[in-house]
Amino acid sequence: APAPASAAPDPARAPGAPRTAARYPDLAPTPPMGWNNWSYYMCNINEKVVLDNARALVRTGLAHRGYDTVTVDDCWMSKQRGPKGELVPDRTKFPHGMAYLGAQLHRMGLKFGIYEDVGTLTCEKYPGTFGHFKQDAELFARWKVDYVKADGCNVPTTPGRSKEETYRGLYGQMSSALRATGRPMTFSVSAPAYFQFDGDSVWHRVIGWSAELGNLWRGGRDVALQQSTPAAKWNSIVYNFRYNAHLADLQRPGRWNDPDFLLAGDSGLTRHEMQSQMSLWAMMAAPLISSTDLGKLSPAAREILGNKEVIAVDQDSLGVQGHIVQQDARSAVLTKPLRNGDRAIALFNSGDSPRTLSVTAGAAGLPEADSYRLRNLVTGHRGHSDGGIVAKDVPPHGTVLYRVTPS
Repeated sequence: APAPASAAPDPARAPGAPRTAARYPDLAPTPPMGWNNWSYYMCNINEKVVLDNARALVRTGLAHRGYDTVTVDDCWMSKQRGPKGELVPDRTKFPHGMAYLGAQLHRMGLKFGIYEDVGTLTCEKYPGTFGHFKQDAELFARWKVDYVKADGCNVPTTPGRSKEETYRGLYGQMSSALRATGRPMTFSVSAPAYFQFDGDSVWHRVIGWSAELGNLWRGGRDVALQQSTPAAKWNSIVYNFRYNAHLADLQRPGRWNDPDFLLAGDSGLTRHEMQSQMSLWAMMAAPLISSTDLGKLSPAAREILGNKEVIAVDQDSLGVQGHIVQQDARSAVLTKPLRNGDRAIALFNSGDSPRTLSVTAGAAGLPEADSYRLRNLVTGHRGHSDGGIVAKDVPPHGTVLYRVTPS
């Protein structure tokens, strides 16, 4: 949750602070994929942990499947800036510094992501980038950073300026500073997450300008942390799915809604629950960013994360987020058009008992055809239908994901 803001001069009226920023370059034509430490490790992060997980991405083949960006989240830096106002890595955690870390990732064929915050302090009370946008952006460029995640804790408040105006001004400054470096750095904006409970009109408007200032944006609550119970993790996955699925009309190709991390791995979730998150995130064209100890991946978790046919649904170049076309309190059906004319259809049972779920071809947005070929993207089973798309006995917390081809 956002930390309390403190009073400070008006960031939007600071000298040189633009009221608007130019559209950010299209640096993420498909949803970003990779690994981030936060959900699993939180502040228990260091050079070895990052590099061990990066090596595991390569060793398991997940990097080859597209998980290519390794992002270091909060707590990587010292509590104080250096004598010239520069950010200083925590030398106990990162003894060789961040440029070295990035170079090691690049040698593995991976990209280097880093975390900051547009406020005075990060969420964990490390130096924020407020008042240092140009300096920090240039430092990240020198470190050869490829991806920047900007949080929104501890944002100053100013009399006469709305919360939205303040956030827009700060994220605009950061967006402009990153652009000005000349180095392409994918920009993840967290602004909408701080407006989820301010009313849909404001929340959706914030998403609109976030899509101009960056490439992807966090829309709401963080997914549950590693120390949470399996039940709490599952509930957070369902919660994030439900809010994000209803933002489909606010996403567009190259600009992505981000419902937070994938928890497949050492999480206590069942195989059906891990598979459901992966399938639903793919249907929503969400970033696929793992947050677990990749060195401890079970065969099931590795298979789920590495399923190339499910990944292909997420990474489809048409870039459309799937829509809910049918739902009740314990189920949802989503449909997603794909570049070659196929449709991905997901039938999700969020309840606690098996259910048979179905949707008509028309309701799923399929064109009229004599029949339809179905491929279950998890089991590989093939079938056909004369009109209805049916998933029999979907297990509790399970999802059946079909690729459907008119024939």
